[in-house]
Amino acid sequence: MDRAARGLESRDRAFVHELAYGVSRLRGRLDHLLSLRVSGGLERLDQGILEILRIGAYQILYMDGVPRYASVSQSVAQARTVSGRGAAGLVNAVLRSVAEHGIDPKAFPPFEEDALAHLETWGSHPRWLLQRWLGRWPAPEVKGLAEANNRKPSLFLVPMSGDVAEAETLLAGVGVGARPVGQGSLCLQLEAGTDPMVALGALPSFIQDPAANLVTRYADVPAGMKVADLCSAPGGKALAVSAQASYTLAADRSLVRMRMVRDNARRTGCPLGMVVADARRPPLRGVDVVLLDVPCTGTGTLGRHPDGRWRLDEVALADMVSLQRALLDEAAKLIPIGGFLIYSTCSLEAEENEDQVSAFLERRPDFTLAPTDAVSDGFLDGRGHLVVLPQRHGFDGAFAARMRRAS
Repeated sequence: MDRAARGLESRDRAFVHELAYGVSRLRGRLDHLLSLRVSGGLERLDQGILEILRIGAYQILYMDGVPRYASVSQSVAQARTVSGRGAAGLVNAVLRSVAEHGIDPKAFPPFEEDALAHLETWGSHPRWLLQRWLGRWPAPEVKGLAEANNRKPSLFLVPMSGDVAEAETLLAGVGVGARPVGQGSLCLQLEAGTDPMVALGALPSFIQDPAANLVTRYADVPAGMKVADLCSAPGGKALAVSAQASYTLAADRSLVRMRMVRDNARRTGCPLGMVVADARRPPLRGVDVVLLDVPCTGTGTLGRHPDGRWRLDEVALADMVSLQRALLDEAAKLIPIGGFLIYSTCSLEAEENEDQVSAFLERRPDFTLAPTDAVSDGFLDGRGHLVVLPQRHGFDGAFAARMRRAS
């Protein structure tokens, strides 16, 4: 979506961004409301017409700057182009009914009576994922997670200097409001509507959520060690640990994504080594610390990537678990005695996190968990893993395990 909107004027780009992300974020809610207005249910509709209805309904219900008549007429015109007069008539009738009835909370299953149905419709999350979460946390906490995922995410900046107070002053000098996040992170939360390029131009810095920044704080890389970040793009974690490392190598299998790392390194003046390499066959040796921020389902970042909740399924989860296992085993081969392996994800799922680490430690008894006190106990579970949860901490979700090769 960002690529498609790149050539638009800033106002039009903001409109498209709001519409695309808003429809993805509230698709479950919109579909429930539309199902009340479509005779025979949404299953009978062509996918193109359903998307037009979702877009029209979102504009009517959530975008006050768009007149309702304009939302209806534009949607009708699109439907006529896509499927003809019959579809246009259906879209006209359904969206006029949506506009008339608005958002009535009583039209949704009550949370107290059926938490799953409520969270699937009003909470706008897929049933299979909610069932997993309800098996792990109490229903009110899962409700809090759904609400966190449905809020528009904030933008956070990390100063390369680590001096948050100075960064706040420099940002104020270019008209950017920011406040320190605290809680052990080095992030500043930028005021809503900030142009990130203006903020990044004010000081050497990079964009990073506090959860990801806490992963690098938790990694607690000992001074003077050589570090390899094997899944580094866009480079935030490599940049964050480079200050204490004697050398930091950033690697990723994607040339396009490595260009993002290169651009961030040049902009911040950070001397990263860079290589395009597959973490399943890392062409490296002589490193002391490996950061392994593995590909994952990303269920901790569904607020920032709302379309992810609709693309995921249990098959994708199983595939990710298999890939992560392979990456862990290869990364472990690089670690010398006394070295560290930092495994991290932006997932909330136990199979990708605690279970993955436990299985690895069973395969490799020469590795042990080696947590530090570099982050608050509030972010650590009983075994010393880093666990950041959107519903509890207000950030993206993240998990990390710091492991040391003992013998």
